[in-house]
Amino acid sequence: MDRIEKLCADRGMRMTEQRRVIARVLSNALDHPDVEELYRRASAIDPHISIATVYRTVRLFEEAGVVEKHDFGDGRSRYEEAGEDHHDHLIDTKTGDVIEFFDAEIEHLKNEIARKLGYELVGHKLELYGHRIPGVEPSEREGLIYRRERDVPKDPTKDEG
Repeated sequence: MDRIEKLCADRGMRMTEQRRVIARVLSNALDHPDVEELYRRASAIDPHISIATVYRTVRLFEEAGVVEKHDFGDGRSRYEEAGEDHHDHLIDTKTGDVIEFFDAEIEHLKNEIARKLGYELVGHKLELYGHRIPGVEPSEREGLIYRRERDVPKDPTKDEG
C-alpha cells in the first residue's frame, strides 16, 4: 500500500481500484504534475480511467488533506503528496522548473516574525518566482537543502518520443 492510499484508508475513505491507481501515481511522482499529466500516467496503467475520474479523485484527496494543490503561476493547478517534510518552492518563470528547498534561516525567521506579532505559527507556504542568472551556480550553505525537478530521474511511464 503506498503512502497516499494509506492516508486515505486512515481517514476512512473508500478506495476503488481507479483511486488506488491515481494514489499510486501521485505517491510515485517526483515532480508536481497537473491533472492532465496525472491522467496520462494513470491511464497508462489503467486505460479505463477517465479524466473526470482523475479530477474528482484529486479534489477528494485534496479535501482529505492527503495532497496539496499549488498554483505556480502557469495557469495549471499542480499537486504533490501532503507530507511531514516541510519545504518551500522556487519557480523558474522562464522554464517552469520547480525547485523544492528547505532553509533553516527562513524557518527561524518566520517563527520569530509570528512571535513578535503575538502569534504562534501553525503553517505557511512560501513560493518564490525568478529566473536563472546565466553562469551563476547555486551556492551551498548550512541549513539550505534543495532539489530541482529536472535532477530527479525521469518517469519511466513518460513517453520520451
